[in-house]
Amino acid sequence: MTLFSAWTGSIDLGEDGSITDSSLIELVGGGKTATGVKVTEARSLTMPAVWRAVTLLAGSIAGLPIHAYRQEGDTRVRAGSSSQSTRVLSDPHPDLTVFEWLELVVAHLALWGNAYLLIQRDGFGRVLYLLPIHPSQVQVGRRKSDRAKRYAITGPLPDGSNARTLGDLDVLHIPGFGYDGICGVSPIRAARQGVALALAAEEFGGKLFGSGSLATGILQTEQRLTQGQADKLSDRWNEKRSGLKSAHGTIVLDKGVKFTQLTIPPEDAQFLESRSFQVSEIARMFGIPPHMLSDTEKSTSWGTGIEQQTIGFVTYTLRPWLARIEQRLTRLLRPDTVYVRFSLEGLLRGDSGQRSSFYKALWDLGALSTNEIRAYEDLGPVEGGDVRYRPLNMGELGSTDTPDNPPDPTGGPDAP
Repeated sequence: MTLFSAWTGSIDLGEDGSITDSSLIELVGGGKTATGVKVTEARSLTMPAVWRAVTLLAGSIAGLPIHAYRQEGDTRVRAGSSSQSTRVLSDPHPDLTVFEWLELVVAHLALWGNAYLLIQRDGFGRVLYLLPIHPSQVQVGRRKSDRAKRYAITGPLPDGSNARTLGDLDVLHIPGFGYDGICGVSPIRAARQGVALALAAEEFGGKLFGSGSLATGILQTEQRLTQGQADKLSDRWNEKRSGLKSAHGTIVLDKGVKFTQLTIPPEDAQFLESRSFQVSEIARMFGIPPHMLSDTEKSTSWGTGIEQQTIGFVTYTLRPWLARIEQRLTRLLRPDTVYVRFSLEGLLRGDSGQRSSFYKALWDLGALSTNEIRAYEDLGPVEGGDVRYRPLNMGELGSTDTPDNPPDPTGGPDAP
């Protein structure tokens, strides 16, 4: 690992792409925590709550269908399978599947606050593949002359070429939340004190259990014992107290031997409560309801029932992540596509009873056809299923016509 591979952030680049002195001073600072535990993006994944939060976000987004739409007259329709945008979105990487590719992109965003993709183009300048670059190998900056964004790569590129300084035509940058307009802030670095406390609690618990501090008790005597006598006394004690037949029995100790029960000191036992608190902190850091991190001790304020909680998770947590990816891909794939969108119907569809009521209401209004409903349910079209119907027992507000005497849509034989 090089000096620069441990940091990602915005820097000032010289005209030749080199890092300036002031940026180098900023580069080597920070990273320490009050607990003394060094926190990195990779090490944070050893904390089960962080692992679950990152994999939950990455897996939820990667499992969503993603489509490109284009303009046809006054309407926007989904781009065909032969369009360049659809091809890129359906096959963005020569080795990774779409799910694996999106999962990696979201993992980079969740841990480093930035995702970088090397743009491979064909001889006509069209996008072929988007190859993820590890965020630890990228430093983002703007040239002082024209303030153009530049990317200093400190490791080999995914296509096997040597590291170099690239521009926006070669790198697709998807930044997370930030405050300088250049790159996003790593959530792990921003909340490193809380993550460090969780890692320190894990380490303390391991040492507590590994040091023998949780022995059941101590046998004490005022007589001096040899090692052999001590071992014999311990074996005799274990023999008398072990096994189902010895349960609730009475043990007689002679020669002044006393047994002292050991318990965890209250100040040591508090680390269990601290670990539970850190799970809630990590859930808050990533915007995930605690029950999704298997913390069911506290109730959620996002509604009652799994459906309402899922809607809250999609609305307040996933949507901002999706919007970042959608808008950056839309900008890259223009003018071939109008916009890129993830399909959220799978997460928001509810149970079968609620879906049927929803579809029936829209079908009765003529808003959806039979084939459109079947498409939402991943079913094939049927003959005549594209026809939309409107209710015949309804009239225009203020009209004197009744359902038994509906108005003639042609205007009648005397109509001009």
